Amino acid sequence: MRITRRPGAYACGIDAAMDVIGGKWKGLILWALEMRPHRFGELRRELPGVTEKVLTQQLRELEEDGIAHREVYEEVPPRIEYSLTPLGVSLNEAPAPLGQWGRHNVLDDQSADR
Repeated sequence: MRITRRPGAYACGIDAAMDVIGGKWKGLILWALEMRPHRFGELRRELPGVTEKVLTQQLRELEEDGIAHREVYEEVPPRIEYSLTPLGVSLNEAPAPLGQWGRHNVLDDQSADR
């Protein structure tokens, strides 16, 4: 799948990737879905501070871009789970070094201050 939100408008690959994962919550949604599939309510509890409206909007955008998959189970009551697609898994590998940097340089510094 090729994602082209703004064809010809990207200055570089980072600009294109940030267009896909931009937004306050998308990185955290990717992180949560990396662990396992989640239902909507589970994601809300795991991401304190996100509103239902914003979570819905960002999940829809990730789904439209082929990053997240929405599975509807025909049960009563209906069950819906979100998971990463193979494209989403590959995208999630990109910020891993950034997360490692944050753990070592920000979180470790906060622990040392206590």
